[in-house]
Amino acid sequence: MNLEQEKYAHFALVREMMDAIHLVEEFDPARSAAVLAAIQKTGRLLLTGEGSSRIFPAKNAVRKALTLGLDLAVATEGSRQAAGYDLSRYAVFCASNSGKTREVILLAQKLAAEGNPNRFALCAHHGTPLEQTCVRTFVLNCGGEKAVAATKSVVEQALFYDSLLWQMGSAPQAGWQRKLADAMRTALTMPIDPAIIAAAAKAPTIYFAGYNDGVAEELTLKTNEITRKKSDFLEGTYAVHGIEEVMDPADVLFVIDPIASETAKFQEALVKGVGLTVIAISAQETPFPTIRVPEAGALNPYLFLTAGWNLLVEIGLALGIDLDKPQRARKVGNEFTG
Repeated sequence: MNLEQEKYAHFALVREMMDAIHLVEEFDPARSAAVLAAIQKTGRLLLTGEGSSRIFPAKNAVRKALTLGLDLAVATEGSRQAAGYDLSRYAVFCASNSGKTREVILLAQKLAAEGNPNRFALCAHHGTPLEQTCVRTFVLNCGGEKAVAATKSVVEQALFYDSLLWQMGSAPQAGWQRKLADAMRTALTMPIDPAIIAAAAKAPTIYFAGYNDGVAEELTLKTNEITRKKSDFLEGTYAVHGIEEVMDPADVLFVIDPIASETAKFQEALVKGVGLTVIAISAQETPFPTIRVPEAGALNPYLFLTAGWNLLVEIGLALGIDLDKPQRARKVGNEFTG
């Protein structure tokens, strides 16, 4: 996709996806330093929110913290379930672009009533109900989004959480912003095989498999919002642990960053066993038809995500869908009304 063709530029969704490139270029990793000491003092960090404000930003951070072996326990949970936890010893980040998400605000209010001083917020606007409930709010530079499906805000939220971890170790090398922005531009604009688009457009269900770092799960949600198709997230190797019994040969499975030691099993159980079309999104060549992204090391998840956006836009256009306006989904799924 690109903004030089009207069929793409017509949609706010596409323009906002492309805006994510500039957000990377302009991102200031030092912004999060203001709360680093408080978070390190607790040694425990919960990242909460609903939908896209939590899935990739939070799960990407959890995977990275565990991979790096940081001296910080990072967890994530939806706000309603988190409200049942003892969070007295946790620093809690509440993410809501609108600052009006009911579940998130109610959790922040509960933390305030319990006297937890380490309740922080990520919003896209000042003066929100969530900001009034948290002790420190960081306002994203992305601004509001016109399309219902969140995109650029997801990238900035994830970068913010990443920047917290970078200050504790393994920060990317100088020049990472330009390199990542250029790689994202490639992922967003590269042509995708029309046969892949056609197969996905015809599929009764589109599956996404991959690590539990939010990429495949976020693309599952975006499939619903952008293509109006049924989709399912199959964590890790879940795709070969029973669900193949109900898969349709006409379904399509996109596997994000395939685990090399498990590709043979995917071929055996899904390609040969079900007759399923399996396609990879990867920085490496794979045994499957592959949507290849540039190599960016620890920042690869951003490229897998944006390549997935590119894919879903093409599927949506092939189906003749208004990418900006789902028929039922809302920008603020469950709005706080006081």
